[in-house]
Amino acid sequence: MRDDLVIRREHPDDGAPTLQLHDVAFGVPEGRRESLERELVRGLRADGSVIEELTFVAELEGEVVGHVVCSRATLGEAPSVGLGPIAVLPGHQQQGIGAALLMSVVASAERLAEPVIVLLGDPAYYGFFGFVPASRHGIASPGPWDDQYFQALTLRAWRPELAGPFRYATAFERL
Repeated sequence: MRDDLVIRREHPDDGAPTLQLHDVAFGVPEGRRESLERELVRGLRADGSVIEELTFVAELEGEVVGHVVCSRATLGEAPSVGLGPIAVLPGHQQQGIGAALLMSVVASAERLAEPVIVLLGDPAYYGFFGFVPASRHGIASPGPWDDQYFQALTLRAWRPELAGPFRYATAFERL
């Protein structure tokens, strides 16, 4: 990882650069004006679902090169954390920036006594950080995804009785 990388909480003036970053990182599908991830981030922000303490940008020389959003979800009847989207500009991938963003989320979630972080993603990548299929903890998926992709990382505040059906913020449901 680069020693000039700065990971910091997202500021209000990061709005435009982070939206553009998601378009570049994920691509804009044919027939659309923006990536699904950009639409999701806009929706999460508009709904007030973003967890500010768990949403970070990565900067190199003052340029936003990475972004991770966490939003308020539910697990059973209790509040929970949904991680994603997370993006790094293509020219800066494979340099540890995504890992640094993810580790910032985990450390901050521990500090806030969040019990679990849930995401939909590549099991080979997220497994490195300790994520496992959410079903192993009794967390039921809100979608039809293959079990290996719907993952959870339990934190120190986790208790098995917290298990139940997971529901992302409503912006996910509008996609």
